[in-house]
Amino acid sequence: MALSALDLFSVGIGPSSSHTVGPMRAARLFAQQMVDADQLDQISRVKAELFGSLGATGVGHGSDKAVILGLQGEDPESLDVETADDRVQQCSEQGELLFAGKQTISFSRSQDVKLHRRKSLPAHPNGMTFTAYDGAGEVLAEGTYYSVGGGFVVVGEPEADDPLVDDTPGLPYPFSTAEELLQHCRREGASIAQIMLANELTWRSEEEVRRELLYIWQVMRECVENGCTRRETILPGGLKVKRRAPALRDELLEAEAQARTSEDAPDPLHAMEWVNLFALAVNEENASGGRIVTAPTNGAAGIVPAVLHYYDRFVPGADDDGVVDFLLTSAAVGILFKVNASISGAEMGCQGEVGSACSMAAAGLCAVLGGTPEQVENAAEIGIEHNLGLTCDPVGGLVQIPCIERNAVASMKAVNAARMAMRGDGTHVVTLDQAIKTMRDTGNDMKTKYKETSRGGLAVNVIEC
Repeated sequence: MALSALDLFSVGIGPSSSHTVGPMRAARLFAQQMVDADQLDQISRVKAELFGSLGATGVGHGSDKAVILGLQGEDPESLDVETADDRVQQCSEQGELLFAGKQTISFSRSQDVKLHRRKSLPAHPNGMTFTAYDGAGEVLAEGTYYSVGGGFVVVGEPEADDPLVDDTPGLPYPFSTAEELLQHCRREGASIAQIMLANELTWRSEEEVRRELLYIWQVMRECVENGCTRRETILPGGLKVKRRAPALRDELLEAEAQARTSEDAPDPLHAMEWVNLFALAVNEENASGGRIVTAPTNGAAGIVPAVLHYYDRFVPGADDDGVVDFLLTSAAVGILFKVNASISGAEMGCQGEVGSACSMAAAGLCAVLGGTPEQVENAAEIGIEHNLGLTCDPVGGLVQIPCIERNAVASMKAVNAARMAMRGDGTHVVTLDQAIKTMRDTGNDMKTKYKETSRGGLAVNVIEC
């Protein structure tokens, strides 16, 4: 397959990879299409229409804002998150949009960005269309795009049998199942991270791979720090959810200081408190639209960073080499989910986001704890098996309740899964491949109202109360 670790881990903005990052990238692609066609001076108006899950929960996920910014040529990785909302508001108030960052056109937010709550496009729940018009109201260009999870965007209408993930050959160690990956490891006497690195060299030098992965780690650390130091105490969106990470970090640091001078036995679960903190910090930052790493999605963005922070802070001998191995191993598992099922909450429910991320993090931690490839596969299987059937039912269409706490709980599951796998020899009854297939089947059977539409579960019961 032709997926890189850096496809699974990319820098973007909150609160959602499929509902914010994907739509911004799609809008930017459409704007660039008009630039490449040399049609900027003909454009008078552009209309964006969002369908399915994007239409149902787009306002809470910031999809409309993301599209406006993307049409202006903004990219999720480089966007100034501190000024983004002001820029969207300015467009709305002035009735103008700087299309592709080059051409000023008229703009009406209510007329030109439409969210269809009950209509869907055929290929995926997260579909959108863009239409450009000239001064006479004639159509200049049209485009259809699908945000298929993790910030991935598919252009146009795929054929019924076409995969939504490119499967171009050419890697030295191609794999589409965990069993194929393990066979490569056994034949080469290599770790999963080493097999992944060999594949990564298809696109980049080893130095570049290492540099990019350590940059991902740097952004993860900055995200945790930002989540612990933000001044505003209430998350945006109207639910009035309070940030907990800043106060929790103060409490944990104070507890550590007291423990150094106390004769009492230390809290045996102190490390787990930090895991909770790391996950809460990331997902509170995500909920506020901050800079985030899709891992593999924004809704589940706190799990891999939380477990990686656990490794960095509490595992003796942790270093940058371990960070790189952790991320490469996690990405290998993420690719299996992406190719054989989906990481989209709109398609699989939250098992596709939090479940996949828990599995990835468990695999990464098991690897850097010294686990064999078989133990790593076992850890990944445990991580997803105990998230099967998890619904995606965000209250108010916001990535806050139950999403923030869910990341913390799944991070703890990932640590436990890795440690359980390390106590075994890698043999187990249910394989990772079987668990991923089960997740896919479960997601296909799951009612739409439990898949990121905010029409079922907590999303309706909390509101009714």
